[in-house]
Amino acid sequence: MPTERTALPLPAQRPAHRDGNVLRWLAAYTVSHIGNSVWFVALGWSAQRVASPAEVGLVMAAGALPRALLMLPGGVLADRYDPRRLLLGSDALRCALVLAAAAAVTWTTPALWLLVAVALVFGALDAFFVPAVGAVPARITGPDQLARVAGLRALSMRLSQIAGPPAGGLAMGLGGAGAAFATAGALFALSLPLLASLRVRPLPAPEGQRPARRTVRGDLLDGLRYTRRHPLIGPLVAAGAVAELGLTNTFNVGMVLLNAERGWGPSGYGWIIGCFGAGAASGAALLAVAGRLPRAGLTLPWTLLAMCAGAATVALVPDLWTAAAVAAVSGLCAGVFGGLSNALIQTAADPAHLGRVTSVLMLMMVGLGPLGYPVAGAAIGAWGAAPVFVGCGLFSGIGVLVLLASAEVRRAELPRATARPAAPPVARVPAD
Repeated sequence: MPTERTALPLPAQRPAHRDGNVLRWLAAYTVSHIGNSVWFVALGWSAQRVASPAEVGLVMAAGALPRALLMLPGGVLADRYDPRRLLLGSDALRCALVLAAAAAVTWTTPALWLLVAVALVFGALDAFFVPAVGAVPARITGPDQLARVAGLRALSMRLSQIAGPPAGGLAMGLGGAGAAFATAGALFALSLPLLASLRVRPLPAPEGQRPARRTVRGDLLDGLRYTRRHPLIGPLVAAGAVAELGLTNTFNVGMVLLNAERGWGPSGYGWIIGCFGAGAASGAALLAVAGRLPRAGLTLPWTLLAMCAGAATVALVPDLWTAAAVAAVSGLCAGVFGGLSNALIQTAADPAHLGRVTSVLMLMMVGLGPLGYPVAGAAIGAWGAAPVFVGCGLFSGIGVLVLLASAEVRRAELPRATARPAAPPVARVPAD
């Protein structure tokens, strides 16, 4: 009598939005990012109580220096060690630091030097947190889910930027700067059990090879060379850096001066920035829901071109509501561009280099962007907003040319979702 032997199909990779491990990482990232926003509100208001406007700017900018100096070493550590532990350690230390600041501003009037010192330490810890965030996705999900994870992460970041400042302002209104610092510390603390429960796959060791012993400097230089020489990642990082240098000048500095010049006031500024943020969140949500967009490489330059056109046009339109609509479309393209670029980098990079690639990318974004602020402000003061906005849009358009010039970028595609393998046919084997 024949018997049946049936091979069961292997389980498919869970979609990212249904994977509890991915969702725990996303929740930890979200509450930590909201804590970041609340922290900056608390720091700014604490500085305002004891410092002049120029000194307030010094306090707010203090964290940028250690963040820039330590970002690349932070990427080396994220690749050398378990990035989950790096996230845990940096968030735990940020929690302790911010809660100590809460006690200081509650019981005493903080001196300017103390606020600068706290900002410096916070910036240093941030330099280790950011590369570890970039190194985690490839170790918690499959390559075909990285685009969706990038969209979810971008959506989380946009929503955190919307929710964080009002939360900080509410805490300030109810209990002063001490309550705002304590709220930020509580949010960092909330991320800790989520990160502790995260399951991160170790990187496979090279077959037949013993891991090479390298110095931190050697690993750092290796990461720089890897990013620069990679045929896809190199152009993506270069184009993103050029776009950031041009476009952040318009939205972070120029938009304030444009609203003052047009008489739209603070409410007009809020509408334009809010519409840009809503558009960017919609673009990120599109990628998170779709999980993959076809012809990703060719989509990048055209969405960047639309962003550049929006940055130039927003200063040329005659009324506030048209400017807000232009900003919303520009934000939509920014959300798609940022999510696709990040997803392509995540899928193209060797997971062993992702921490260092992320650190190079964020250094180019965070380090280069603010360099143009004084120049943009002085130029708007001399020539007005419209020509400077157009100039910044044209400068950012160089990034479009960088992308179009790269054959690797034009051909780039995101991995397709892995289908659940079908069960093999039943094999009938004669009985013994």
